[in-house]
Amino acid sequence: MDLKPDYKEEYAGTIRAFITDSIKEAGADGVVVGLSGGLDSAVTLKLCAEALGAEKVLALLMPDKDSNPRDAKDSAEFAEGLGVEYEVIDITKSLDAFSDVLKWEIHKVVLGNVKARCRMIILYSHANSLNRLVAGTGNKSELLVGYFTKYGDGGVDFLPLGDLYKTQVYELARAIGVPEKILQKVPSAGLWKGQTDEGELKMSYGELDQILHGFELELSPDEIASRTKLPIEEVERIGELVRKNAHKREPPYVPG
Repeated sequence: MDLKPDYKEEYAGTIRAFITDSIKEAGADGVVVGLSGGLDSAVTLKLCAEALGAEKVLALLMPDKDSNPRDAKDSAEFAEGLGVEYEVIDITKSLDAFSDVLKWEIHKVVLGNVKARCRMIILYSHANSLNRLVAGTGNKSELLVGYFTKYGDGGVDFLPLGDLYKTQVYELARAIGVPEKILQKVPSAGLWKGQTDEGELKMSYGELDQILHGFELELSPDEIASRTKLPIEEVERIGELVRKNAHKREPPYVPG
């Protein structure tokens, strides 16, 4: 028996209500969403447009010289189809400026984090100017294992998909009519050429979600391994990721 998280039809309505309530409570005039061309940002954008109206949603496309041009094209077409305003802001010059200032050869992971933080700055510049909130696009799988940049794509005002595992996001995307070409893309944060989520995580999201769901159900690593048929070493590795990245999910620690 596997441990795949269930999907429920009411999730879409619950998230739309959450988006509406978040904007109302903040006294904001709408949202700004970073649109990557991938699944999570597409789902977030569509739910925001449905909840608030397209006129209250701004999509920002923030490619750089290493970005896949197809992603920007897909993002623009998707935003246009929803009637959502969008802007394209190339961040290559900003990244080059950071490289010049740091004055050493930057590891690709470090540069990837700089890239995510540049995008966060741009999102908040627009949100602050327009009295809007930044709607994050992260999901529960990423949050639990710390697969995001602290103060980068993790720097947002609220997370509509934050309580859905990645496999649940796929089901939600199909339910609300996200185009198949976006559903079929290999998940990637687009932080460097050839980068993929599952390549870095060293397992598929289907496998990861079963392990994470097992921990959520308070099963032991041995029981999770037995029920999923995954190696105990992999279950323990994911458990360690969840533990050591807890700081990324919490406010800064203070004494006491």
